[in-house]
Amino acid sequence: MSFLNTFSRGFGRSSRKAKQQSSTQQPPSFLRSASNTSTQSSITSVSKLQSHGAGAARPLFLAQPFVRTALVKGSFKTIVVLPKYVDMGEWLALNAFEFFTYLNLIYGALAEFCTPKSCPSMSAGPGIDYTWLDTSKKQVRLPASTYIDYVLTWINNKLNDQALFPTKAGVPFPPQFPSILQNIFKQMFRIFAHIYHNHFDLIVHLSLEAHWNSFFAHFISFSKEFELLDRRDTEPLKELIESFEAQGKV
Repeated sequence: MSFLNTFSRGFGRSSRKAKQQSSTQQPPSFLRSASNTSTQSSITSVSKLQSHGAGAARPLFLAQPFVRTALVKGSFKTIVVLPKYVDMGEWLALNAFEFFTYLNLIYGALAEFCTPKSCPSMSAGPGIDYTWLDTSKKQVRLPASTYIDYVLTWINNKLNDQALFPTKAGVPFPPQFPSILQNIFKQMFRIFAHIYHNHFDLIVHLSLEAHWNSFFAHFISFSKEFELLDRRDTEPLKELIESFEAQGKV
C-alpha cells in the first residue's frame, strides 16, 4: 500500500496556525504586465544548448558547471520528512502552498520571455508537448504561457478551496486530498520541465541557476518522500534528477 493510500484512510487535524498565517499572504498575481519591453530588449540571451538529436549538445542545464550549481550543500532529505508532532495533512498542505508560491514568483520573472511566438506549445524536451484538457474533455495544444497561466490559476483555486484545503482546526482533509495533491505536483513539475528545457539560458543570465536548482531539488525530495510524482511524469528531467541523486542532493 502506497503512502498516499495510507494517508487517505484518514488523519486527525491539529492546529493550522502556520497554514493560516501563510494563507493570509497576498497571492502572487497571475496578471503579469507585458509593458516591460525595455528589459526584454536589453537582455542578451546566453547561447542555447537546448537542442537534441544526433550529435547535438546536451541541454544547458545538464552541462558543467550548471548541473552541479546549488545554493546550499547537502541533501534535502532531512528537511522534507514529517516533523515530530506535526499533522501529516498540515505538512503536505503547507509545503504544497509554499512550492506553488515560489514557483509562481520565479515564473513571474520569466513570463515576459515565454510568449506564444517563442513557446508555441508547452514543450518539455524532444517529443514532449503537454496538452490541456478543455471543458469538453478534449486535449488542446496551447502556447506554454497560456498553459502555465491555466495551471497556476487551477492550483490557486484548489489551494483556496476550503473543501479541499480546510484551514479550520478540527476539519478533516477530504478523501480525494491525496489525488488532488498528486495532480497539483504533476502540474508544477511540468512547469519546472518547461523552464529547464526552454528558459534555462535566461535563468543563467539572471544568475538564478543556484536558486533554481536547489528549489527543484527540494521539490523532488519532497515529492519522493511522499510519493507525489509517478516516475513516468518525471521522465523529461530524468537525467537531471539522477544527477542530483548521484550528488546526494535528493
